[in-house]
Amino acid sequence: MTRPIRIGLQVQPQHADYAAIRRTVAEAEALGVDIIFNWDHFYPLSGDPDGQHFECWTMLGAWAEATERVEIGALVTCNSYRNPDLLADMARTVDHISGGRLIFGIGSGWFERDYDEYGYEFGTAGARLDALGVALPRIEARWEKLIPKPTRKLPVLIGGGGEQKTLRLVARHADIWHGFGGPDVIKHKHEVLDKRCAEIGRNPEEIERSVGVSGDPADLGPQLHALGTRLFTISAGGPDYDLSVLRDWIAWRDDQNR
Repeated sequence: MTRPIRIGLQVQPQHADYAAIRRTVAEAEALGVDIIFNWDHFYPLSGDPDGQHFECWTMLGAWAEATERVEIGALVTCNSYRNPDLLADMARTVDHISGGRLIFGIGSGWFERDYDEYGYEFGTAGARLDALGVALPRIEARWEKLIPKPTRKLPVLIGGGGEQKTLRLVARHADIWHGFGGPDVIKHKHEVLDKRCAEIGRNPEEIERSVGVSGDPADLGPQLHALGTRLFTISAGGPDYDLSVLRDWIAWRDDQNR
């Protein structure tokens, strides 16, 4: 399966007024980015831990109205924070508002302060992954029951590199896998994911490979591309969102996709 290179931008919803976030989303869409993500946390992950911050899914609903072309989604939704059937309905609704541009990104959760402050049980990493494994079939089943159903088969993105549980969930449920790391790490994770697909008889080429990147695309882009990565996502944080690196990666994409 031949896939084009795609570029994503994670607009981190921290340390910025919503007006600045909204302007950044509009600018990124005008620049030609393929996907715009936020994240699902309740407090900043860097800088002042008590700085400004906004909620994920409310924002995605606004982005669905404010954008016209780009796909949108969370990188990633925390499975622990919402009932799976409710989350499925929320995703279906944003999908319809956007005219079929939602990517459903999900993970098991990890940021303990979110759990403590909002009254969720943090538990163990293994238990959170097990809960994600239970939630995903419920989400998929709910999409089939909703009236109306989603506008398309919602692309499911699962983030995380755990080889015993996470990548098994990716093999079974995901259309996109998102990870982090240099070429050696990504090469290994791809090999493990391919093995997990083989275990259940799935074609691994059905899963788009995604990675978080920064810096000059000439440094890592060709190496990661050679390993099968096709979605490259840059992050930008507030209060002043700098999109200069995003511009470089979009130019690289356009050159490679000719």
